[in-house]
Amino acid sequence: MQEGGEDKEKEKVELLRCQINEWYPKFKSHTVRTLFHPLPQPFLRYLLGLKPTSPFPDAHSASSDDDNAPPSPPPFLLLRPASGRDPFPRSAAGIDPTSLLDCSSQLSPSDDDDDEADPAPSFPELEAAVERSITALGGSAFPKLNWSAPKDAAWISADGTLRCCSFADVVLLLHSSDSIAHDLSSLPFSPFSSSSPFAFYLALRKWYPSLRPEMEFRCFVRHQQVVAISQREVTNFYPAILDRRHHILPLIQDFFSEVIRPGFESRNYTFDVYVTSDGRVKLIDFNPWRLFTLPLLFTWEELEEDGFNSEKQDKEEEEELDKERQRRTAVEFRIVESQCGVRPGLKTAVPYDYLDTGEGSGWDQFLKRADEELRKQAQNSARNNDVS
Repeated sequence: MQEGGEDKEKEKVELLRCQINEWYPKFKSHTVRTLFHPLPQPFLRYLLGLKPTSPFPDAHSASSDDDNAPPSPPPFLLLRPASGRDPFPRSAAGIDPTSLLDCSSQLSPSDDDDDEADPAPSFPELEAAVERSITALGGSAFPKLNWSAPKDAAWISADGTLRCCSFADVVLLLHSSDSIAHDLSSLPFSPFSSSSPFAFYLALRKWYPSLRPEMEFRCFVRHQQVVAISQREVTNFYPAILDRRHHILPLIQDFFSEVIRPGFESRNYTFDVYVTSDGRVKLIDFNPWRLFTLPLLFTWEELEEDGFNSEKQDKEEEEELDKERQRRTAVEFRIVESQCGVRPGLKTAVPYDYLDTGEGSGWDQFLKRADEELRKQAQNSARNNDVS
């Protein structure tokens, strides 16, 4: 029991160490510019779909008994931006489109009362702070919480990326992400306890439209040595990277030896990096060993084999050049080498209706109508400018 308790406490320490708000100050000069905002509990309740008075979920007290199951969350309400910058489509009558899915709400004679009971949420102070940060970062940013970014929700954004130009963009991604919901509700401790000093943060990171996804890599560190490196984007094949792999490997290894290993205390973990076109390496993120971290082109079983491409390391630091060379040759570097090596991605997990954009499909008709409406708006705007 005591050993199990020590393991859980160690797991908690490793997890907390991988929060971006924890490691960013140490590696600020080696990563993407980031601005932080502490998240108030009312906003966290909104992200979890909880009513203002509902208790936060507790992973430790979860029960399989249906009688103890939490009540159904309230209907999702679109955020009402205090700034007036509202990217969400709303009907003239102000009806939440999601309410149309509930037949009982359409038959209810007390719709006005319901609207008063569940007003559209608004967080003016947080919104103003986030809008200032987005402006400071050049007008666009991509969001993440302490650990995860809402990559699984990118499909819902206007351009299919994590690029956010407003507070409403940020909220839409966070509220639509299972990864974010997991971070908020599945931690191995109780983050919402009144006695807990833990806080959730929104990290806004500068958006670079020119970043190439094939140049991001995940590095697996075991016993404070890099034992494996995987291409981060495994859902596509990028032929150009095949000729650069032998040039990329030493760049990452030098970055680890000079920057990561001296500054990060854990013995087993992963870190993600981006290699620029001119050979610079930028730190993107840290993640704990195993837990919710994806092994990508590896499996955790092979990564944890005692002899996996690495000699056993002594606990003492060894800096001799010949041993450093031995360690370098031990790193397994994997990339997607052909179209056959592509792994399933988000596209394979969404309904076919979302993918079918061919002639005559529902999305084809929708996009045509949207394009026609945009042209009309542009023409009207031009006429108004001519008149003025």
